[in-house]
Amino acid sequence: MSVRTSEHLAPDAVLKLARLKDALSALAFYGTLVIIGGMLLLILAIIKAKTLYANHEGEWLIAYSIFVTTFELTRVLAATLYRNSVNKIMRHADYISAKQQAAYEPLVTFVVPCKNEGADIENTVRKCFQADYPEEKLDVIVINDGSTDNTGVVLRKLKRQFKQRLTVVTWRKNRGKRHGMAEGFRRAKGEVIIQLDSDSYIEPSTFRNLVTPFVHPEIAAVCAHADPTNADKNILTKMQAAYYFMSFRILKAAESVFMTVSCCSGCSSAYRKSATLPVMDEWLNETFLGQPVTWGDDRALTNWLIKTGHKTIYTDLAQAYTICPDNVRQFVKQQTRWKKSWIINAVFLAKFIIRKRPFLAITYFYPLLLVSLLTPFAAARAMIFNPALRGVLPFYYLFGALLLTAIILVFYRFTARDNKHWPYLFAWSALNVVFMSFILFYAAATIQNRKWGTR
Repeated sequence: MSVRTSEHLAPDAVLKLARLKDALSALAFYGTLVIIGGMLLLILAIIKAKTLYANHEGEWLIAYSIFVTTFELTRVLAATLYRNSVNKIMRHADYISAKQQAAYEPLVTFVVPCKNEGADIENTVRKCFQADYPEEKLDVIVINDGSTDNTGVVLRKLKRQFKQRLTVVTWRKNRGKRHGMAEGFRRAKGEVIIQLDSDSYIEPSTFRNLVTPFVHPEIAAVCAHADPTNADKNILTKMQAAYYFMSFRILKAAESVFMTVSCCSGCSSAYRKSATLPVMDEWLNETFLGQPVTWGDDRALTNWLIKTGHKTIYTDLAQAYTICPDNVRQFVKQQTRWKKSWIINAVFLAKFIIRKRPFLAITYFYPLLLVSLLTPFAAARAMIFNPALRGVLPFYYLFGALLLTAIILVFYRFTARDNKHWPYLFAWSALNVVFMSFILFYAAATIQNRKWGTR
């Protein structure tokens, strides 16, 4: 009896066989992930129980541990609903047909504030003009905010090439990113404004996916998915690449389920001009403890839009790239600035979110606030107090954190099977436990230092 191989089958049969093999391979891969996820959940529950009761911790710490674990898992659960929520609305809205969405082509303006970015600004500007979009409906505004390097020379060269499509605003004295953004927003001709950092760009072929959501009038801001272009430079950048994916595809995706992304990233986000201009003066002149706020511009603008009743979303259909810090000094300064921004904007958001989004406030924002504030204290107890005063090493605390990371990684792998940086999320988690948690203390202690930090 002869055995028939794929060489003896008809072309359509070969294709069907290949598809069957791919389907079985995918089923085996994702089925394995589900089984691993279930096992990790069980082990995590056992470890948490053993840690708390074996070390005779107080009831408050037991409650904290259960609360944090549950909260983190619900964020992953919310992220699993992302494609069936926001993307479904974007593609299948009852009141806006697919044809209407495809035909939606508003005027679009890129706004790019920069200072001393001579090495990167040319690539950013050129990528803007390469966007898959009608040339006559797209222009770029660059604000040269007091640069002292060759940024001005590069911009003059670009201006000669792109002429009226490129507007260059040059300030001799540095005014800060927020003022640069405001200048660009006010000058913009476009109905949709794309805000880019000067070392970032949007993949031209995915550009339309950042604009299309604005066909829905209630949406005021859209955050693109961003990954570092220098991810493979060293272990620090690889860790950040893993964190970027988690931050966007899990954390922002979870927020997007509620149409309330609290921070549309500065490296690559889009805004509806008619929604931002009414809040521009208040946003531009924000103060905290009597001093102007000089960072957290993007988070603050997003929160002003939420306050005025608009919706903000994240889309993984628009791919952006940025440059992340590649050395410890720059990284710590960036993280400190981000923590300060989070503190100030958390205070701002806490004042009105319960009125604007009561369900989200109770189930997500206030729990997040509580977790963020308590975690540094819990980490200090496990990493410093217990070893020093009780002789209890933080083995179970660290193991529990890594187990929770492993559960998150199950979703990570499920969502991005080809993403190669996923193992580095373990390193990021370890760094977060032993070091990053305590940056919040430093950020709070130096909150009145309003210097930019990395410039």
